[in-house]
Amino acid sequence: MGRLFDGPWPMIIIAIVALLFFASPKLPAMARSLGQSMRIIKSEVKEMKNDDGPADPEASRAKEDVAVQLPSQKADIPNRGSTAQPPYHA
Repeated sequence: MGRLFDGPWPMIIIAIVALLFFASPKLPAMARSLGQSMRIIKSEVKEMKNDDGPADPEASRAKEDVAVQLPSQKADIPNRGSTAQPPYHA
């Protein structure tokens, strides 16, 4: 009798049989819930990846154009010798 519980496999098989015997009516609902959770996680990961980059390619080109224009526009503004810092806005 002591040899039955020597390894992990007999205990695993007994646990699986007990799970199927006692929880079989709830297994489809648990599997459905697990599938829904996986779909939600997958969509959230996809949204996080899309948040890193712009969704609209036109917006990214517009940002690049502004970044290219800013240094040339900044050079056109004469230096007035002011050392005042702009106010901090939160």
